[in-house]
Amino acid sequence: MVVIKHERFSNVTTKLIPQEVIQNKIFLIRGQKVMVDKDLAELYGATTYDLKRAVRRNLSRFPSDFMFELTKEEHSALRRRFGVLKRGSHSKYLPYAFTEYGILMLSSVLNSERAVRVNIQIMRTFTQLREMLAGNKELRRKIEELEKKYDRQFQIVFKAIKELLEPPARKSKGPIGFHA
Repeated sequence: MVVIKHERFSNVTTKLIPQEVIQNKIFLIRGQKVMVDKDLAELYGATTYDLKRAVRRNLSRFPSDFMFELTKEEHSALRRRFGVLKRGSHSKYLPYAFTEYGILMLSSVLNSERAVRVNIQIMRTFTQLREMLAGNKELRRKIEELEKKYDRQFQIVFKAIKELLEPPARKSKGPIGFHA
């Protein structure tokens, strides 16, 4: 059996964008892991305007489980997360959020080599995130089985382990500034 590698995509695909950069652009909105149009456009090397225009031209390819427009509240919460934004540097229109399926569909709408390569990286990142979450669930199940086997002496240990498996709760930060 002869294996032929396509030189154009062999190493470029994995080294185009660091995985951490992609992971930091994945948000949990409405219970779904999504990426926002502005971040996707940046990764694809396109403008947000061009990306949205391509999507609007192909709206039938993007049902609500592939893409949705953020509400004003979701958008302002997302903006607050990153601090104060400069006036005029962000669109006055609400951004689109793309689910994993929507991101896959984007590669068929955006016909550039970079979009295809970046899309491959994004799909790999989503897959790794899914595998990490599945591993965490499996670990939790095993701990619960052990907890049933052992007596109350180990309840404190099991409780501590469960707390470590839980993601840290977000603390509400107080207002910034001086108060008299």
